[in-house]
Amino acid sequence: MTRVVSGAVLLLVAIGVVWFAPPVLFLLAAEILLIVGCIELASMARASGVRVPVVIPTCAAMLTAASFAGPVFGGVRAAPVELVLMTALVAIAASALTSWNGGPDALASTGSALLPALYLGLPIGAMISIRETRGHEALFLLMLTVVVSDTAQYYSGRAFGRTPLAPRISPKKTVEGAVGGFVFGALVLVTVGVWWLPQVPAPLRALLGVTVVALGIAGDLFESMLKRSAGMKDSSALIPGHGGILDRIDALLFAAPVYYIVLSHV
Repeated sequence: MTRVVSGAVLLLVAIGVVWFAPPVLFLLAAEILLIVGCIELASMARASGVRVPVVIPTCAAMLTAASFAGPVFGGVRAAPVELVLMTALVAIAASALTSWNGGPDALASTGSALLPALYLGLPIGAMISIRETRGHEALFLLMLTVVVSDTAQYYSGRAFGRTPLAPRISPKKTVEGAVGGFVFGALVLVTVGVWWLPQVPAPLRALLGVTVVALGIAGDLFESMLKRSAGMKDSSALIPGHGGILDRIDALLFAAPVYYIVLSHV
């Protein structure tokens, strides 16, 4: 019951923010989501035995996401994303130089510090831009495709699952479940996209739907790999019955950048 209630509340909040929030409020919500995700990622790093700072990588990720936003604060547009990423690289490297204590973890800790900007900042920034440039319908269609695919994978796997998809990473995921996710997820993007993404031709919507599902599965497996490596079941216990923020958005983190690129060129 707890899982159902918290899931329903989470869904209503997501729909409300994506569909109705003004640009400034949506950006604020995205940045809060990003901060929590960075904290969860840092906790995974620590559980894996990697010493990683929190403040500088989180600021880098927040600025990376904000660089995709339009001029929502007094007509001022954020710095270009490439400038933000280059500055983040220098800042994180400088921080590593001053804090290294001579151990063998310099490469691991520096790489982990750079990960939030790339793994969280870029995809969340892409979703901010999608909503601003293509409307809330386009962003919601991406989210709906991922949710329907995840649900279809779960029930198809339970009903027909026999062949493990990635047994070392996620033993419960099956090839049959993935097939169900591909079918229903792509079908949602093709059909609902007639109204919410009319500028994209049907064949391209079908290809995009399959790609979004494939990347969503990859994103889910990637986060599962991080958790398994860290010996963690969930990224946190923030959402009762559902784990943490990263457990809820892992598929979107891989799917959003490609969705953004395709829409940027159509």
